[in-house]
Amino acid sequence: MRLRLLLRRLTVSAPRMTVRSNLPWPVRWVVLAIVFGFCAAISLWAFEFGKEIAGLDRGVKQELEKSRLLTSALEAEVLQMKRERDQAQSISNTAGTVMTSEKATQEKLIEQIKLLTADNQGLKDDLGFFEKLIPATGAEQISIRGLQAEFRSSHEIKWQILVIQSSKNSPELSGQLEVTLSGFQNGKPWTGALPAGPQAFKIKQYGRFDGIFEIPPQVVVKGITARVLDGSLIKAIQTLKI
Repeated sequence: MRLRLLLRRLTVSAPRMTVRSNLPWPVRWVVLAIVFGFCAAISLWAFEFGKEIAGLDRGVKQELEKSRLLTSALEAEVLQMKRERDQAQSISNTAGTVMTSEKATQEKLIEQIKLLTADNQGLKDDLGFFEKLIPATGAEQISIRGLQAEFRSSHEIKWQILVIQSSKNSPELSGQLEVTLSGFQNGKPWTGALPAGPQAFKIKQYGRFDGIFEIPPQVVVKGITARVLDGSLIKAIQTLKI
């Protein structure tokens, strides 16, 4: 009987037995947490120790050092490029200033060339004016040479006169210059003089005179006459048909 009971307890048909712990659940969780934390610490220490043994940590440090050196080199290159850019910008600004100055100088030269051209044209006109002079002959001391007149518009006419003394060592001459125009107004003879009357002058060897005469309406100018007066005495006279 006892043998049968013992076999029954040791076989599958034996009754179930439940083992209960006397520790409460909160204590059990704390113990488990401590165990897991300890295991994690051991695992981390083993990992770091393995890295140090394998040399991986030194490789990472070398890579970090290389990265730092590369970053420093790139920063230096960027600074060099900025300096070169600033230098190029300065050169560009200087070139722009030089170009502006050269442009202003060129414009001044163009203006001077225009003035010189105008002066040259004036000299040519003077040369043509003097080429028309006829040498004085006989005992005549005062003469009018190069009387000219040209229309500037339908109501203006420009005149030029040269008064000369034929003698090279002549004393200073004082006199008056009278300029009159002749023509027709509404089919009738017309004569006009300078509004200010005869023009007083003093010359040593020669004197050049010019002016602009305003033509009245309905007047057709046909000629111009210049007279050199000494009081009421006519010293020289010249007439030009237009």
